[in-house]
Amino acid sequence: MLKKKEGSIESQIYRLTDRVIKLTYHLKKNGKDYSSQRGLWKILGKRKRLLIYLFEKKFTSYQNLTKELGIRRLKKINY
Repeated sequence: MLKKKEGSIESQIYRLTDRVIKLTYHLKKNGKDYSSQRGLWKILGKRKRLLIYLFEKKFTSYQNLTKELGIRRLKKINY
């Protein structure tokens, strides 16, 4: 894991990615668990917002984090 402060953007994205992986595994077994599915969507939205912020403020950190976690890069930012 990253050697960053606990509340940093990078560590929050790391923790959210860990939760996404666990929920994805859970939903493969329990396909009709719609409340968990909704929770996954909310987590993905939060992670996306944090990635957009990191992209705009610290681009090199964004690149390193996406490479380390295996996250696809943002498609297009319309701001």
